[in-house]
Amino acid sequence: MLNKSKTPLIIAEAGINHNGKLINALKLIDAAKKAGADYVKFQIYKTENLVDKKIGLANYQKKNLKKKISQYSMLEKYSLEFDKFLKIIKYCNKKKIKFIATPFDLDSLKFLKQNKVNIIKISSSDINNFEILSEVIKFNTDLILSSGLSDIKEIEETLNFLYKKKFKKNKLTLLHCTSNYPTPIIDANLNVIKSLKKKLKINIGYSDHTRSLLSGAIAVSLGANIIEKHITLGNTLPGPDHKASLNPKDFKIYVDNINEVKNLLGSYKKKLNKSEILTKKIVSRFIVAKKSIKKGEIFTKDNITCKRTFYGISPNKWLKILGKKSNKNFKIDERISLK
Repeated sequence: MLNKSKTPLIIAEAGINHNGKLINALKLIDAAKKAGADYVKFQIYKTENLVDKKIGLANYQKKNLKKKISQYSMLEKYSLEFDKFLKIIKYCNKKKIKFIATPFDLDSLKFLKQNKVNIIKISSSDINNFEILSEVIKFNTDLILSSGLSDIKEIEETLNFLYKKKFKKNKLTLLHCTSNYPTPIIDANLNVIKSLKKKLKINIGYSDHTRSLLSGAIAVSLGANIIEKHITLGNTLPGPDHKASLNPKDFKIYVDNINEVKNLLGSYKKKLNKSEILTKKIVSRFIVAKKSIKKGEIFTKDNITCKRTFYGISPNKWLKILGKKSNKNFKIDERISLK
């Protein structure tokens, strides 16, 4: 289950960046763990259940692959069998990083449930796939929905479907997402995070396909409590998603930026911290004698002032002190008292 006591949660999206090789998948797990991710996520599917053999590539896939093949051929090349995923899950447990997957068909979903994967991610392309969502909601699992390719009306239709099936809001997270790989900065529209939180009243995260190292940190500052980002072993590797991913070095910087923003945001309560308390003792002013004052004299702007000293009457009592009679003699810079 999602550890909601720790936010933001960071998901390293390995996806199909293993290029169909188990050894690459294990290396991606190592890189995600080293970078500080909380979860590593893969895409699991049976190609024959997912795509028609005749359908072509998406524009970004054509651009990134630079070759003419069918979507079926591409996905088949970059898939991993279920027995390989058993090894991946076992390796994640060994490395103490949580495993998540996006199932793209019912057989894959069944495999995940049989192996007690308790967090299911549904991709942007399946946010309106009520066939698979109908099966997901039968299990006591957290659900992460990506909202790329959808407008607010389509998102609300899916949420209403889930709610009618008694799916609990506190087990649901919606990820703001722009389904372009990589996403140009101008199309990131991170302000949508705030809009979705206000309108939908559910957990909102961000599935980040930009090449920016700051986007995740900014999303957290806007209220995102889950950040998902693609990770790759190398941006020049063949495959549809490597160019929209961060290499291990950049992914570590990305995570560090998120953690720094988290620390910068701090508490919602305005109060003095320990360092301020110490500083306040040194820089606080109190009311003192501006010149020698004799007993019985009236305190005026001419004979008292406020200076930094260690204790005394606070300057916020200034107006109450003016006009009072001195009850003793005061030397220059001596702290004023009424006793």
